[in-house]
Amino acid sequence: MEAASIEKQINNYLPQLTVNQKKAVLTVVKTFVDEQDENTIDYSEKLKKELDSRYEEYINGGKLVSEPEANQRIKKIINGKSKR
Repeated sequence: MEAASIEKQINNYLPQLTVNQKKAVLTVVKTFVDEQDENTIDYSEKLKKELDSRYEEYINGGKLVSEPEANQRIKKIINGKSKR
């Protein structure tokens, strides 16, 4: 469903709501916006540079790690068996 269509439907229903129902809708909308703001990640410049360099390496034929290998590496890190 297109955003414009959704907005049109919302606008058609709003006049039919009571004041208390409108307050409830407002609370829900605010909650969605607040959660979205909380989930926004602000990357440091250092991390951005690292991600950019790894992407460049990938674009230029760098070796990829398979999912199973990545999972093994993650498990080692979590279990403290890797000094990396």
